[in-house]
Amino acid sequence: MKIGAPKEVTEGEARVAMTPDSARQLQKLGYDCAVESGAGEKAGFTDAAYEAAGVEVIKTAAALWKAADIIVKVRPPNDTEAKRLTDGQTLISFFWPGQNEELLELVRSKNANAIAMDMVPRISRAQKMDALSSMANIAGYRAVIEAGNNFGRFFTGQVTAAGKVPPAKVLIIGAGVAGLAAIGTATSLGAITYAFDVRPEVAEQIESMGAEFVYLDFEDSNAQDGAATGGYAAPSSPEFREKQLEKFRELAPDVDIVISTALIPGRPAPVLWTKDMVEMMKPGSVIVDLAAERGGNCELTVPDEKIVTDNGVTIVGYTDFPSRMAAQSSTLYSTNIRHMLSDLTPDKDGKVNHNMEDDVIRGATVTHAGEITFPPPPPKVKAIAAAPRKEQPKELTPEEKRAKETAEFKAQTKQQVTLLVVGAALLLGVGLVAPASFMQHFVVFVLAVFVGFQVIWNVSHSLHTPLMAVTNAISSIIILGALMQIGSGSFLVIVLAALSVFMAGINIFGGFLVTRRMLAMFQKS
Repeated sequence: MKIGAPKEVTEGEARVAMTPDSARQLQKLGYDCAVESGAGEKAGFTDAAYEAAGVEVIKTAAALWKAADIIVKVRPPNDTEAKRLTDGQTLISFFWPGQNEELLELVRSKNANAIAMDMVPRISRAQKMDALSSMANIAGYRAVIEAGNNFGRFFTGQVTAAGKVPPAKVLIIGAGVAGLAAIGTATSLGAITYAFDVRPEVAEQIESMGAEFVYLDFEDSNAQDGAATGGYAAPSSPEFREKQLEKFRELAPDVDIVISTALIPGRPAPVLWTKDMVEMMKPGSVIVDLAAERGGNCELTVPDEKIVTDNGVTIVGYTDFPSRMAAQSSTLYSTNIRHMLSDLTPDKDGKVNHNMEDDVIRGATVTHAGEITFPPPPPKVKAIAAAPRKEQPKELTPEEKRAKETAEFKAQTKQQVTLLVVGAALLLGVGLVAPASFMQHFVVFVLAVFVGFQVIWNVSHSLHTPLMAVTNAISSIIILGALMQIGSGSFLVIVLAALSVFMAGINIFGGFLVTRRMLAMFQKS
């Protein structure tokens, strides 16, 4: 079977669904590969590079669609392209079936099989085919670069002889793949970065990347569950949304750059940055709306355009961020396509086995054998599980702290008195029946155990390491106790005391030896 990659016809689209490297891997699966002439030029892949990789270069789109058994694309096909599909032909591309019902019906009427890369379920096994994440990662990075291009200052703060430059304050709305990529880029450039997401379980990820998670003063027993929609945020309640907008209005006058990435599958992008928030922002501030293609998170966003408001705020609504890094995007996307075809070709014989029992293949298939198979059933394997929400510890008042400390002191005192009474009773009982010579040694033993326990217990756990050789002094207590007993007339006591000195000596000298060797590792030669 032959896989064909046509030139993208959408205005401004520079990506290509097959690269020379991915074609070599597809050929190992038993497929022949073909591309339309010029399909990879905007991404930096020449026809000569494809030919060197053993790919057939076909001059026209019509001839390629007719020759290929499998068509791989980036953008959904337009009406002209969809009408070129033939009976049994397989199409693999982004499709957005929830927003393209007419296209879905047209492909079904052609009896073609369509696999939507945007419908790949978010389960562990399918991560290698997750084209949405691949493109979102690039979009998040590029969004920060675009923001910097339109921002009039450094991201990082600087103190120079010419004056002081404060660091930029960046707010990332939505901490999915694109949001996390934007956080990583903004923090690495030195900006003070804040991030918000309706899923509280991502707070740890945000903070681990050096950003500050924006918490809302809102208690909701029905917390957002990202797992319910395959790792995406779920629609928020009206009460939650009001608190969210209230928080954003509080932040708007202070932030310099806003990057919004919030999307809900199958729905228009939620409006999270309203007109009045834009008006509150400082002149020269920048908003980059990665949700522009779905309507935009900013109320003033114009898709595919960059506008400047009356108060000097730049709003970037480009919908082609991945295409602006076409070579990198094409490489990642073609790898996602290759992995999908690898699953479709388990026998590596160059023939598609469209297994509708497979969770990944079934989830991504939107038309098959003349039927519309969208929406798919829930995958048998649960998607990304939401972490349990951690309760924030309640801060105690000064009165409560004093009461707690008093109660703990009384409990410890009671426990120590009890132990002393029990110990005294045991000593008295032993003393009544044991000879005086035994009691002399027994008292030393009990005191050594008590003192040793207290000394070791009160040493910080971080000091129990050979590097902190001062703790070897603990072993000295054992040696002193043993030396006091080594002159005893009892043969058994002498032997035990000698063994104590020997073993404690090993611990002391061995500790210093290990410490010396470990410190030597850090010395310059």
